[in-house]
Amino acid sequence: MKLGVRVGSIQPHAPPSISQSNTSPSFKSNISSQFNKSLRPWNQLKLHSAKCNFPNLRNKWKQYQGINHWEGLLDPLDDNLRWEILRYGHFVDATYTSFDFDPSSLTYAKSLYSKKSLLKKCGLGKYGYRISKYLYVTCGIHMPKCINKIFKKLFTRSSLIGYVAICVNEKEITRLGRRDIVVSLRGTITCLEWLENLRVFLTHLPGVVKGEDDVGPMVQKGFLSLYTSKITPHGSLQEMIRKEIGRLIQRYTNEPLSLTLTGHSLGAALAILSAYDITTTFNNAPMVTVISFGGPRVGNGSFRNQLEQKGIKILRIVNSDDVVTKVPGLFVNFDEVVSDEDVGVGIWSKWFYKYIQNMKLVYVDIGQELRLSSREFPCLNKTDVAMCHDLKTYLHLVKNFVSSSCACKHTKIHSIQS
Repeated sequence: MKLGVRVGSIQPHAPPSISQSNTSPSFKSNISSQFNKSLRPWNQLKLHSAKCNFPNLRNKWKQYQGINHWEGLLDPLDDNLRWEILRYGHFVDATYTSFDFDPSSLTYAKSLYSKKSLLKKCGLGKYGYRISKYLYVTCGIHMPKCINKIFKKLFTRSSLIGYVAICVNEKEITRLGRRDIVVSLRGTITCLEWLENLRVFLTHLPGVVKGEDDVGPMVQKGFLSLYTSKITPHGSLQEMIRKEIGRLIQRYTNEPLSLTLTGHSLGAALAILSAYDITTTFNNAPMVTVISFGGPRVGNGSFRNQLEQKGIKILRIVNSDDVVTKVPGLFVNFDEVVSDEDVGVGIWSKWFYKYIQNMKLVYVDIGQELRLSSREFPCLNKTDVAMCHDLKTYLHLVKNFVSSSCACKHTKIHSIQS
């Protein structure tokens, strides 16, 4: 009998600095020192250069988008897939680079750059994409008025979480073999997003009929709240993605088209919810792929089944030393619990599984997994939770990973620009 249970809650992605907050000096000092202490090692990993020779995919593009679940491409890691993963990682990195982290700024929690200039400012100007829509996320948690008055900026409810970009360069379209739409989403930054992450109980997807197991698809309550909550003038993240993706599908319906949702941490979870919603909303949706970096668990087994039935391809990139990929809730491997040789154990296991299932905390891992490990690189501190989860760490690991039997190309980590 195999029965594993893990318990945990999400430790969200921290902002680089909130030291210029309009709060009391003591509060400001404590928060600043707490983050700066954990973030200091991150700065040792210099931001990669986006300059590289991407492969010509053309007729093989569906293979690299996961049509066959990346069979034969992950172990060892195919070089063409490596550069595709890194390319989408660059898009996610741009969501952090362009975000205004300064609570004292008039543009706090918004973009530092215009839609027209963001990709160029972030070093992605030659990628051939154009941003068509900024995406905002709204927290469903309401703080008391007294707290809102004192910490108004820190507890902002709506903030920029990413963007939709469309490939418009003809040479790049030819190289890719299709026109690609990218939805790029960042991880947790604001205080209310942190609180939403802690709402770890599973909740039913609205309007979905229960499955044969009488449970039905369920997802983490905080993630669903972030996806569906809204305030004016932006509306919910769900509404924004539906509207923009619907517009682009209609515009480019007569040509090969792909939709790639990519995100880090919280953004990875929201990318999976978005993929499910898109395939549910649009009958003519193109091939939908999710590239997930350091994503937490999102839902139960019934939700995973729904994703598989809709043909959504999910590549879940995991650092074995990253605690965020092991949470939230309880994880139960029930595939081999029931044993024909031991009926008593099987009955007990079923009862126990049903019991903890009723707690609404039983999660499953979703998607095809590419497992990496930061402990293979001596210069990375595997005990530093922040570094193990950071997107830059993930990009360096992908760049240097070879296979499960030969985890890295070099004994020392190298910059992606090398």
